Amino acid sequence: MRTETRRIIKKLLRNPSAVLGFSLLIFFAIVAIFAPLICPPQSYDPYMIPIVTWDKTPQPPAEGHPFGVIDGRDIFYGVVWGTRTAFKVGLIVTLVSTLIGLIIGSIAGYFGGWLDEILMRITDIFLSIPYILAAIVVTAFLGMGLDKVMISLTVFGWMATARLIRGNILQVREEQYVLAARALGVNDYLVILRHVLPNTIFPVVIQATMRIGSLVITAAALSFLGLGAPVGYADWGALLNFARNWLLGASGEAFKYWYAIVYPGTAMVLFVLAWNLVGDALRDVFDPRLRG
Repeated sequence: MRTETRRIIKKLLRNPSAVLGFSLLIFFAIVAIFAPLICPPQSYDPYMIPIVTWDKTPQPPAEGHPFGVIDGRDIFYGVVWGTRTAFKVGLIVTLVSTLIGLIIGSIAGYFGGWLDEILMRITDIFLSIPYILAAIVVTAFLGMGLDKVMISLTVFGWMATARLIRGNILQVREEQYVLAARALGVNDYLVILRHVLPNTIFPVVIQATMRIGSLVITAAALSFLGLGAPVGYADWGALLNFARNWLLGASGEAFKYWYAIVYPGTAMVLFVLAWNLVGDALRDVFDPRLRG
């Protein structure tokens, strides 16, 4: 086990993309953990960006506001606490939707027959609905709020996991160790938990890791459209929503308010990049077809 662990660590350290991805992820994790120290809360809800001025015109970076001010709110505070929001949305939605997909896909792949047919047809119905459109409709129906966004993303985010785990289980359910466990009278659900899933779940873990970034982008898009986080909430998409009226800058000064877009946009891009690089690194390590 120790030899295998050392092999994995060495392979990750030899991969520049993996090092970059984990470094970015560690950086964002540190920012999220120490957000109360970096930007002390100034209200009962630390996720609400404090209003520092009633002037709605964007103000450039200055002492006390290193990223500038947009819509009267400190951009630096929004970017820092928005890191927590990104982790919360990405991790919770990914964990819940992946669990749902694992349950449905495992039952369909292991038992097969009419049960597989029904579950996969339900999955196909959900897959036929455009993801972002479905998220917009459900969020608009449930009402504004980050929790509503997370519900909509979860409801329409489990299908890829279900299909992936089903395909993997179809490949291993006839293996000798699975047949032996069933012959010994082991409960089917225990066979799935103890023998089938441990040998089929790594591709799902890799897929889930790479989905976190896309979920954060989708949630930010809904906030940008005014369907996600409430006004003033520390969310990167909400910050970009504040900047929508200033995207073109002033007359003859196209990039006058660049800071209102660059800082939250860069944070979002780097966060998504980190998870994608980590997912690629895990795939390179655990995919037997790519092992060298």
